[in-house]
Amino acid sequence: MRKVVEAYTETGLPVGSKTLAADPDIVAGPSTIRNELSMLEENGLLAHPHTSAGRVPTDAGHRWYVDQLSSGSLVPAGERPLGLQLIRREVDEAMRVTSETLSQVTNLLAIVSAPPIDTATIRHVEVLLLQPQVLMVVVITSTGGVTKRVFTFDRPVDPGLVGWAAQFLDERLTGVGLGARMLHLRLADNSLTINERTFLNTLLPIFTELAETAEDTLYVDGTARLIGEHRVQDLAQINELMNMLERRATLLGLLRAALQEPDVLVRIGSENQAPALQSLAVVGAGYGLPTRKLGTVSVIGPVRMDYPRAIRSVREAAHELSRFIEDVYGS
Repeated sequence: MRKVVEAYTETGLPVGSKTLAADPDIVAGPSTIRNELSMLEENGLLAHPHTSAGRVPTDAGHRWYVDQLSSGSLVPAGERPLGLQLIRREVDEAMRVTSETLSQVTNLLAIVSAPPIDTATIRHVEVLLLQPQVLMVVVITSTGGVTKRVFTFDRPVDPGLVGWAAQFLDERLTGVGLGARMLHLRLADNSLTINERTFLNTLLPIFTELAETAEDTLYVDGTARLIGEHRVQDLAQINELMNMLERRATLLGLLRAALQEPDVLVRIGSENQAPALQSLAVVGAGYGLPTRKLGTVSVIGPVRMDYPRAIRSVREAAHELSRFIEDVYGS
């Protein structure tokens, strides 16, 4: 069964007994091979196209192959490492590099979901007086994100008040999550004057809007690889897939299933509930902190994909991102 799957993965053509008999690793004769192929077909692991004497793996056949990989019964050789270099990169850059590298190595569509912004904390706050009546607030989060907002006042702002606000906000909010309730609690101080409290309330929207307008970010690379090279030939399916990529909520729901898996999630063909993926395969894994997974790394490609490479690459990418995220969130 392994030889059939690997031969079909390499050529995309039905595999016949003559092809298998010519393999030096197989010592059985053509008649024995034909009998074995018939038994595998009866068990639903192979299909027999009418136009060919050869056979192709079914979704169940690919599932058998993937399960053997997972159990360690099959050990692929000669795999090149993913080679991710994420040290000292900000989170958004790390996500982008990961999706690009993963797509290049696997030759598949790669998708990385970034950690939701509401898991981040505030690392630093700066309040800068640009002009007598104009100031800018800069917020840097633990994920490396930088948000800035300019505030314009009707009259000149007291530079001393600006300096006080910068120190107060940085001291009170550093290390605090972006939830509105926590921010209000940290800024509550009965010793503040009415002028100070009013000034802080004017600046508060930059913090609360960070969480309120946050949405999950996806980094996608390799779409052309997936629809090119005759990998997806059905125009209707291409349209469905493109719609799924645009409707991020649907795709995120699918990818979040990987967060529940201890290792790598593999969904083959009909195992996928989404119509756009019924003739494709998804390999995904979660990454994040030891106590909580924050995002996913995945590849999407034809059922006839190189599963050893896809699984190994996704697992390695998730591992490297987890190491990176631990450094970022722990700093």
